[in-house]
Amino acid sequence: METQDIQDETLTSLKLFVVLNRAARSVNDRIAEDIRSHGLNPTEFAVLELLYHKGDQPVQVIGKKVLIASSSITYVVDKLQERGYVERSACPNDRRVIYTKLTGMGRDLMEKIFPEHAAMIQQLFSHLTVDEKAMLAEQLKSIGRHAQGFKMDSARKPAHQGE
Repeated sequence: METQDIQDETLTSLKLFVVLNRAARSVNDRIAEDIRSHGLNPTEFAVLELLYHKGDQPVQVIGKKVLIASSSITYVVDKLQERGYVERSACPNDRRVIYTKLTGMGRDLMEKIFPEHAAMIQQLFSHLTVDEKAMLAEQLKSIGRHAQGFKMDSARKPAHQGE
């Protein structure tokens, strides 16, 4: 590849990085705004949404699934419990494991706000066709998989694992 082609490809990659981050920030800002309109922060909503769709979960699993530190998940679950949305119960087979589950009030809240939230997300992407959404999702997965396998060598030059 010629030097000019490499420079053009690098500039295009840099532009893609900026555009991708700005788009993600804009989407995340709208989603966070929607979540806050229901009196929750995004982490609280993520915990409630996980429990709503996946059922009772060990506290340790919640932290991994919503990508927050175990010390933070305890705080979030405490706050949700204080508000009456979740409750904890000990695992009968392993005293080290504590399950978190939605209360009736938590389920009622999610049954009300989740359909509204899903509709808002649909509206965010309503300018795309179903095929465009599917294609974009596949491209973003490909970027994510490639980035996960990416490593930096000692000279700080990119090297993909397995090469």
